[in-house]
Amino acid sequence: MDSLALDDVAVQMTMIMGTMMAMILGIIVLQTRSSSPGIFLPDPKTEPSKYAYEHFAMWYSPVWMSAMAVIIIFQLYEQFDATCYNGFLGTLALPLVLQPLVWPLGPDVKRVWWERYSTKANLWIAVYSFIGNYWYTQYFYSVLKAKYTMPATRLNNVPIAMTFATHFYFSSYHFFSNALLRKVETRYRSGPARTLLFITVVLFFSYFTAFMETLTISAFPYYSFEDRDMAYTVGSAFYGIYFIVSFPAFYYFETGIDGKNNKSKSATLWDVFISSCGYGMLILCLLDFVRLWLKIPLVVEISPEE
Repeated sequence: MDSLALDDVAVQMTMIMGTMMAMILGIIVLQTRSSSPGIFLPDPKTEPSKYAYEHFAMWYSPVWMSAMAVIIIFQLYEQFDATCYNGFLGTLALPLVLQPLVWPLGPDVKRVWWERYSTKANLWIAVYSFIGNYWYTQYFYSVLKAKYTMPATRLNNVPIAMTFATHFYFSSYHFFSNALLRKVETRYRSGPARTLLFITVVLFFSYFTAFMETLTISAFPYYSFEDRDMAYTVGSAFYGIYFIVSFPAFYYFETGIDGKNNKSKSATLWDVFISSCGYGMLILCLLDFVRLWLKIPLVVEISPEE
């Protein structure tokens, strides 16, 4: 991309982000503040299970981000083959996956592993990550003309290593979204104005998250787009469809697990699996509606390795 095109993208993104921020600030003016200053993390007294999981995700996020930054900045990926990609990205995902089993936190210590909130949260994210890579990537291939060109072990023409990466990426994304949405719900009084703010924050943070991932990964030459300008602007909105659904879904996931007087049955791992599949199908339909609106055929190719 030449410097003129980069300038155009910068102007467009500044206008988009500025407009969204102005909308949020305008809606905040309409709010009635509660007596609480609001919180980002769950209350450790009323939601200790969620607090323990999100606290771990919060502290692990800079670890994997730093590791990824080192690999990208120093171009260490140039030495990677398919096994290295699988090993490196799989290793970064392991602390999140193994934490419920080997280092349960909070009330999860007293629960069997399949009843732990952290186990359920990891399963929800893992299923979502698999669906996203197996199916949603095909829409990036067809609509945005994206492609992976690094050495890879592939499933449905998608590098399996990307599923590992998605797990820790999405774990952090959903921690940050939970924090923002919780701040909205605990800072302002319930009502139509707060609901409008909640929805607007979901939309803004979905677009912002999608754009920031596209921007930060742009230095990695083996994931490319035919038109990176379109990938930044339109592509971020397309990718943001994922999070418009999943951010509020995960925020309300297993909200009653710590309720002492909660009479509803806690979700089983099967319930969690079905929940993630259901939201995954909703996202898939939304992506396909956009593809049909754009009149772009969906082409699913088989990689030579398969």
